[in-house]
Amino acid sequence: MTNPSLLLGSQLFSALMHRPYLVLTLTTLFWGGNVVAGKLAVGHIDPHALMILRWSGALLAVLPFAIAPLKRDWPAIRGNWPLLLFYGAIGYATFNVLVYLAAHLTSGVNIAIEQVAVNIFVMLLNFALFRTHVRALQLLGVALTILGVAITATHGDLDRLLTLDVNLGDALVLLACFAYAVYSLTLRYRPTTNWLSFLVVTFIGAIIASFVFQALLGGGPAALLGSFQAITWQGWLIALYTIFFPSVISQMLYVRGVELIGPNRASLFVNLIPLFGTIGSVLVLGERLETSHLLAGALIMVGIVLAEWSARRG
Repeated sequence: MTNPSLLLGSQLFSALMHRPYLVLTLTTLFWGGNVVAGKLAVGHIDPHALMILRWSGALLAVLPFAIAPLKRDWPAIRGNWPLLLFYGAIGYATFNVLVYLAAHLTSGVNIAIEQVAVNIFVMLLNFALFRTHVRALQLLGVALTILGVAITATHGDLDRLLTLDVNLGDALVLLACFAYAVYSLTLRYRPTTNWLSFLVVTFIGAIIASFVFQALLGGGPAALLGSFQAITWQGWLIALYTIFFPSVISQMLYVRGVELIGPNRASLFVNLIPLFGTIGSVLVLGERLETSHLLAGALIMVGIVLAEWSARRG
């Protein structure tokens, strides 16, 4: 006899996986929640310990389901393992360690808003490296978005740019965005594999890079042992959230969203991450929205709409 609860759960899951807008909204909601998790982690779990736990836990979570795909994809993995490890090192580990370190130095609202810089860097690098055509309205949109990010990074005082007086935390977020832009652009060279196989190898790359960052920036093995011992119960809950929601579930949902409506339309939803991160920072962390945040948000939204509309016309 079929368990009614399991049957209902299966029907709800099937219904969810056929609704692309809901799938992609949940994806970015969990990714936006990663901003809040990084800020909540301050004082409860060391950022390097969080990184190691996050990617190790994510690997263990997907590995049982990936054994068969890994066997099928082994020739492609063996021939492209340096690239696949690079994806995990730059897109997962480098981006997130910089964001988690930035959480000690700037606000969650700033971290959320500044992540729109990923789109700016992608467009600029696309033009510089691949001579991708950029239309006039796209350039205007990028300029407005850059202005919005600059207002956020300087806390409303653009004169600080003249003396390079930008908060270190905000600078780390921008560096993280550049790293993720590099990851996004290099995905064009990704070998054809099952998405579970891709996650396993990239998670391994993220784990290796996390240990390297810990050795270089976190004090090495002795400090790592001490940081694990100092994790509070809240720190363990934060680690569990990052393992399952932004790492495993969001990746799975994003892949499904791309299958349903294609990569171009799906990528538009990534712009919701700063929105959800900002809302979470205000509601969960109790941070204040300053006038500069509202002005920056308006400029960024107008800039994104102009850039995307111009790109679609082209």
